[in-house]
Amino acid sequence: MYLNEHKKYNIMSKSFFLSIYLLIIINTCFSQETKPLWSGKIPNHQETDEVETQKNGDILWIENVQKPILEIYLPTKRSATGKGIVICPGGGYRGLAYDWEGTDIAKWLNSKGIAAFVLKYRLPKSKSIILGRKAPLQDAQRAIRLVRYHSEKWNVTKDQIGIMGFSAGGHLASTLGTHYNDGENFLPSTIDSLSARPDFMVLIYPVITMKSSYTHEGSRNNLLGENPEQELINFYSNELHVNKNTPPTFIVHASDDDAVSVMNSMLFYQALEKEKVYSEMHIYPKGGHGFALAIGQGHLGTWNDRLSEWIDSLK
Repeated sequence: MYLNEHKKYNIMSKSFFLSIYLLIIINTCFSQETKPLWSGKIPNHQETDEVETQKNGDILWIENVQKPILEIYLPTKRSATGKGIVICPGGGYRGLAYDWEGTDIAKWLNSKGIAAFVLKYRLPKSKSIILGRKAPLQDAQRAIRLVRYHSEKWNVTKDQIGIMGFSAGGHLASTLGTHYNDGENFLPSTIDSLSARPDFMVLIYPVITMKSSYTHEGSRNNLLGENPEQELINFYSNELHVNKNTPPTFIVHASDDDAVSVMNSMLFYQALEKEKVYSEMHIYPKGGHGFALAIGQGHLGTWNDRLSEWIDSLK
């Protein structure tokens, strides 16, 4: 009887430890690496008592980012295309819709063999930032450089790294695409000597202009303040800064967007066409604002198929 009980115990023990082992393996497979953008001192940052907040309701909403990071999602090496995309979630420059317009998008990109890097960037209203409007662009510049620096490790081709943004994140992405050379190298390092120019841009219902006729007031107020000088308005109206070196661009918007006027996308597309920048735009009749992957929304939900085809067309 003792031997039988002993055998039963051994079988149960082995089953238990096998279950634990499998759980560890599963968690390891699904877990993702996160990497701080800045090693050591963060530029344009001051220590305060402010803390990052996260609210997890229908979406994960993040405010008061203190330490910007990249969350890294990689496809299997066998599936990898060599392309990588840094994703900027939206949130009106007040917060970040981090999973809705970030990690969910990253997982979809992985299914297409594209490495994805969700950018948790600093937000201009944070009191831990010395000059608020500069911080998002600083973080976006650094993100592209960081992916370029680690491209071999992450199985990404150095000249196939794009930027993608939703809503205010689209403004940040288009700011990077038109202002990638602005500012200085904030830290004397090898990473900061690399180009911050994205090789292509993906703009989904983006804020583009800061001009009062079509801008999203909340994004403008959070980025520039309530009464910005005309010089700042012009600088951050990205349709004014397109040139022949602006990266190829893919744009999606809905005509019935009552938060960010579709004219933002149209102004940017017109500027791209004028400079003969390789570009494609899809305007859907319905969809409103903030539809992300538009799952279950019929025809609108095919926008990512068009994006996949467009990315495949890039050389």
